[in-house]
Amino acid sequence: MALSENCILNHKQINHKVKRIAYQIYECNVDEQEIIIAGIDSNGYLFAEKIKSALVEISNINPVLCKVKIDKKKPHSLINTSLKPDEYRNKSLVLVDDVLNSGTTLIYGVKHFLEVPLKQFKTAVLINRNHKKYPVKADFKGISLSTSLKEHVSVIFEGEQMKAVLK
Repeated sequence: MALSENCILNHKQINHKVKRIAYQIYECNVDEQEIIIAGIDSNGYLFAEKIKSALVEISNINPVLCKVKIDKKKPHSLINTSLKPDEYRNKSLVLVDDVLNSGTTLIYGVKHFLEVPLKQFKTAVLINRNHKKYPVKADFKGISLSTSLKEHVSVIFEGEQMKAVLK
């Protein structure tokens, strides 16, 4: 039996969530000249790119993208970032992922960035699934969604066909 697919967010709704999260980030960083938007590879980074574009439209803050590579099967292994620690030291940073499920990926990402002093550290996700294994929360979230553990949420960031689906 094939699993059915339910659309949680369509293209227009995702764009609305991106803009709302960008405004929230701007409100928390209104006095900053530059902030780091660190997206977890791959969908988290695509979401971070969209947040960066929205921030450029609504503010005079310079958002700098950082790609965060975490092995989701072995999150305790070495984490690589496209920026060197000196490039985000004492700056405001937002760690971005598409879906917060158990919190494993996000907590290891948080741990990585805590090794360098930051001015402010926040997290942002498009979908918070409420199945946390670790005490991590999203400061900025598109939606909170209560699902069963057997269900899977996928976010597709493809041009004019963005959507989030529940399988």
